[in-house]
Amino acid sequence: MKVLIINGPNLNMIGIREPSIYGNNTYDDLVSYCKDAANELGIEVDIFQSNHEGAIIDKIQEAYKKVDGIVINAGAYTHYSIAIMDALKSVDIPTVEVHLSDVYKREEFRHVSYIKLVSIQTIVGLGFEGYKKAMETLKRLYI
Repeated sequence: MKVLIINGPNLNMIGIREPSIYGNNTYDDLVSYCKDAANELGIEVDIFQSNHEGAIIDKIQEAYKKVDGIVINAGAYTHYSIAIMDALKSVDIPTVEVHLSDVYKREEFRHVSYIKLVSIQTIVGLGFEGYKKAMETLKRLYI
């Protein structure tokens, strides 16, 4: 089983950006965590991060017929990118949306998710562990 993990804008700044919300662990720590979790679950994983909407869309389209599932933390694009939602819809790959923080306990604009509309599950507020839970959810689809 192969899973693509996509991280959107500013995820590369965790550990620096708002540590009271996102913690002190860095993006490199997140990548290591995801690779270790995937290894533990017997999943092949490709991890991608971009601050650019078009690059995220390109990566989603490249995943067509190449991966079994997508885990996505689209960052701020979650709340307004119909283009990313449409890309996910077009490839029809089971997708789990993840957010490090509990977006429903934050500003009201963060409660809107276009990604949720095309995801089989949304996981919020579990920090790094949310990524492992997302991979577990996708793995259950193929057992």
